[in-house]
Amino acid sequence: MNNQTNFFNRELSWLEFNRRVLGQATFPHNPVLERAKFLSIVSSNLDEFFMIRVASLRDQVLAGYDKPDISGRLPEQQLSEILSKAREMVDAQYEIYRTRTVPQLARVNIKLLTFLRLSPEDKQFAAEYFDREIYQVLTPMVADDSRDFPLIASRSLHIGANLYGAGATKKFGFVEVPAALPRLISLPGEGCRYILLENVIRAQMHKLFPQATVKNRYVFRITRNADLQVDNEDVSDLLEAIKAQLKARKWGSVIRLELEKKGMRSLGNYLAEKFELSEPEVFPISGPLNLCFLFRLNALDIPKAKYKPFEARLPKAFRGRYNIFDQIKSQDILLHHPFDSFAPVDEFLRQAADDKHVLAIKQTLYRVSSTSAIVKSLARAARAGKQVTVLLEIKARFDEENNIEWGSKLEKAGCHVIYGLPGLKTHSKITLVVRRERDRIRQYVHLGTGNYNGSTAKLYTDFCLFTADKAIGADAIQFFNMLTNYALPDGMRKLCAAPLSLRDRFMQLIDREIENAQNGIPGEIFAKMNSLLDHKITQRLYAASQAGVRVRLLVRGICCLRPGEPGLSGNIEVRSIVGRFLEHSRIFLFANGGSPELYMSSADWMPRNLDRRVELLFPVRGGKLIRRVRSIMELYWEDNVQSSVLQPDGQYIMRAADGDRSISAQIKLMRSDVRKRKQGRATTNETE
Repeated sequence: MNNQTNFFNRELSWLEFNRRVLGQATFPHNPVLERAKFLSIVSSNLDEFFMIRVASLRDQVLAGYDKPDISGRLPEQQLSEILSKAREMVDAQYEIYRTRTVPQLARVNIKLLTFLRLSPEDKQFAAEYFDREIYQVLTPMVADDSRDFPLIASRSLHIGANLYGAGATKKFGFVEVPAALPRLISLPGEGCRYILLENVIRAQMHKLFPQATVKNRYVFRITRNADLQVDNEDVSDLLEAIKAQLKARKWGSVIRLELEKKGMRSLGNYLAEKFELSEPEVFPISGPLNLCFLFRLNALDIPKAKYKPFEARLPKAFRGRYNIFDQIKSQDILLHHPFDSFAPVDEFLRQAADDKHVLAIKQTLYRVSSTSAIVKSLARAARAGKQVTVLLEIKARFDEENNIEWGSKLEKAGCHVIYGLPGLKTHSKITLVVRRERDRIRQYVHLGTGNYNGSTAKLYTDFCLFTADKAIGADAIQFFNMLTNYALPDGMRKLCAAPLSLRDRFMQLIDREIENAQNGIPGEIFAKMNSLLDHKITQRLYAASQAGVRVRLLVRGICCLRPGEPGLSGNIEVRSIVGRFLEHSRIFLFANGGSPELYMSSADWMPRNLDRRVELLFPVRGGKLIRRVRSIMELYWEDNVQSSVLQPDGQYIMRAADGDRSISAQIKLMRSDVRKRKQGRATTNETE
């Protein structure tokens, strides 16, 4: 089981995931604007992948690091394979854009035009628009042998050109495409007709360099290393250290150059030399750079070109006027977002802030929306004199600035804000409300698999649990004491925290299934997560398979486990679902000899989650709740529309529908909720 060929490479597995996202750009069940949006998501995903993962590998190569990963690949080998696979993906992405996306958008009267395809009237409009709206914002720059090459911002579009003056002296001129201006410029006339901002600027570049002849005008874009390296065990002020790193992020080393393919001969070598990039790190692009602009087309009011609107269900316990604490006290309540509304989570904090009987509120926050109702409730609670403690993780990647801003506002309102723990990211999702009642002081707890973010709760699938369970309340108090005074919990009874004991708990649960199988008791592990790449967990799953335990894994993204290999993992199946909603929930179901145990968590089976983050695992109790979650898991497993099956060779194959029986788990969950709302079924939350 230690053989390196038994494990897939993390980065190549991620590229396979992004390829599945790219597949949604041609998925016939997706409306045309949604297909275009997936092309945009592929670009955004690749940006982050290069800024963090590829940047890290490049640093390892430059530092001479020679330790192989679990698949046996050295950093240099990984980097070479990644760049090759990424180039193939980008080529496929732009082939889809040119041959499918643009023509399909045109069929719904959305036309993306190049400058050459403009009519004389449109060209006149573009020239006047440039003079009126764009020219004053631009800053043309020149580089030659007498001047240092200027700093170029990461991920900003630039237009480069060769400039020729008197005596045929050659210089390099460039101008940044302003991010403050709309990239899609609407042209007059019928329908939705657009030209990209950079194409208008390119056509008018002679106005920026009036003393030169401008030739070879091409768009380019660089990506810089954006991996923050803050050893917060060695800094006295973590907040200030993060702020400093955020400034440095903009000017990290260049790791990728994207350049219009037609400009490779005239500008490619020059730019590659200036940015110190090798040939594989230069990506020739056959189309507009950075397809993220396609995401903005989704704002157009063309219903037939988008998903049908979906209204989240409000469970019976939260309909009408109600006291949320009475509802939670009467039963554990489980929500499945986005099919269940996120509104009760906001309401939980709103009522806690306004309830005179509430004494304290404690919460962990990782990624917060820019208009967070939760943060506003926390601030209001503090101003009302309640004890409010917030652990706000400012190391949440690419949300650091947003979280710093929220932290400042919470502090001004009187909240006690903790900006993270030494050496760890706090990724757990928990809220504790302490309330004085007639008979006692009671704890109300909210636990989730996803962030306290009402915006992403409409796009990500996640579970959350409201409970007034005494043992969980006591554990929650210990957990927050650990966060605020670094005191180790004194034996939590129902919650399990990383990095203290979560790994061991997962190992125990897997080992119990192995032992049962060895004793002739059917064993089963049914789990759902974002990523699986922990070496030790994978080894135990291999052992479970060899003992006869049935292992079914729904892994959306990275999976380093090799399934279906005789003698190694013959009893393990892995499937991935990519669709309208981002599958984000972490669910772990164990047969336990016929008495199933169900757990949910903020943690994936990854070393960072188990060893370097503060995470929580919480149980879901009660036969009805367990049966409800199991039925949802089985529905996901039956999906034959948006489900791919991981093969022993690392490839994913789309599941084929069985005859006319097509099953899309996400669509069925949406339709099921709509049907229940229309029928007005008077059921409890546990059975809804």
